[in-house]
Amino acid sequence: MSAIFDHAQVLAVARKADSAQRLTMEDALILAESASLPLLGSLAHRARLRKHPAPVVTYVVDRNVNSTNICQCGCRFCAFFKAPGQAGGYSLTREELGQKIEETLALGGRQILLQGGHNPDMGLEYYEALLHFVRETYPDIHVHGFSPPEIVYFAGLAGLTVPEVVARLKAAGLASIPGGGAEILVDRVRQAVAPAKCSTAEWLDVMRQAHLQGLRTTATMMFGHVETWAERIEHLLALRDLQDETRGFTAFIPWGFQPDNTALGGRKCSPQEYLRVLTISRLMLDNFLSVQASWVTMGREIAQASLWYGANDFGSTMIEENVVAAAGVRFRMDEPGVRQAITDAGFKPVRRAMDYSLLESL
Repeated sequence: MSAIFDHAQVLAVARKADSAQRLTMEDALILAESASLPLLGSLAHRARLRKHPAPVVTYVVDRNVNSTNICQCGCRFCAFFKAPGQAGGYSLTREELGQKIEETLALGGRQILLQGGHNPDMGLEYYEALLHFVRETYPDIHVHGFSPPEIVYFAGLAGLTVPEVVARLKAAGLASIPGGGAEILVDRVRQAVAPAKCSTAEWLDVMRQAHLQGLRTTATMMFGHVETWAERIEHLLALRDLQDETRGFTAFIPWGFQPDNTALGGRKCSPQEYLRVLTISRLMLDNFLSVQASWVTMGREIAQASLWYGANDFGSTMIEENVVAAAGVRFRMDEPGVRQAITDAGFKPVRRAMDYSLLESL
């Protein structure tokens, strides 16, 4: 990485970060483009310890359930979707969903992450009925579902506002909302990689409305495709501003773009690039309690390293995962494997719920 800022500038920003002062866009660019990775790791780990001083790393047992792979968006980074009418498209039946939930319960899981493509045959009423089915049949299951682009899509199909759709999904049984579909929260990038998805302002407004209605959500960033460092930092600033306003985000999860089998193509995210983004995220998002490692995209060893570079959470056991797998990335760990990975990295594993309440004693 070429140094475009001098050593004195890097040290000045490092001292600012180490004293827990809020960083600016320029500060973040100085660190991202000129600081060494060991320095960034040290700063991010100390920032993590200020919020989580105990040697504990949390994780959740859940399953990603994709209700349909039929999607009319055609995002250039996605290897999972099938266009309407294309061979290989599917929509889960209630029986199939029930079987997946029962398998999750048998493995000790109490949560599903329910997401799907923008399928014109599956709108708001379909998902309301699906949520009612889950709530009535499996009352112990927490449904963490429907990313902001899906909710904007449901609103358009139904001719309703986003607050109305959020209220109806919540009434039907939705318990929290994942941060998917954020990619990079800069409209230039969104137009280049996912022009049919919601805008930056729309994504943020779904999260704002969810928080106002008492739903907790996560936030994500998929990086390493067409964005610049400045645009990555703009994404982080947008999240930080909304968190200042609502305090509704529980965690931030960054992961690197996986190019195989996608229309966008390109190179895979290197471990060094991933750790650099992770550290900058921890330092910029000073109002987020938790930052999650991404073993599903980066693998066990890099995820373990992440725990010393700002992450305090190991994410999900991912009983099932299809979207990243469609891009040819197939890292797998069951709950004992996740616990062992955390232990081997030097921390105590503790199981949690979506809201980061602990499900076992420290």
